[in-house]
Amino acid sequence: MKLSTRSRYGIRGMLELAISYGKGPVQIKSIADVEGISVKYLEQLISQLKAAGLVRSVRGPKGGYILAEEPAKITLFKVFQVLEGPVIPLECLDESGGGSCDRVAECILRPVWKDLRDAVKGVLTKVTFQDLVDKVNSGEQLDFQI
Repeated sequence: MKLSTRSRYGIRGMLELAISYGKGPVQIKSIADVEGISVKYLEQLISQLKAAGLVRSVRGPKGGYILAEEPAKITLFKVFQVLEGPVIPLECLDESGGGSCDRVAECILRPVWKDLRDAVKGVLTKVTFQDLVDKVNSGEQLDFQI
């Protein structure tokens, strides 16, 4: 499983907003410069996050973007879902009926793929942006056990 740039860059952008939480709005160009992300691409990602209610825009000469709620209430999973959709390593696990397999009934590996999905979801749900901010501020490496 490979994360796309959408989720990687979106999470990095959200982290910059989390680091600045309570200090006022942050402009997209500033985030893009710090993170080495295209302004145009980041605008698209922030637009999706705004539509999902995770980010708010602030107008004016000192305007920009802020988190819609405190970093401790926003998990990596929320951002991942907005930018990537549900965690589905294989089509046979798509519960919305979007895909299936002729061998679902007798597939010996299906429980393994379910465990993989659940593990990924578990890690992404466990980590909040406040956790990440705390790690950044302490200079520690991330180490979250599931």
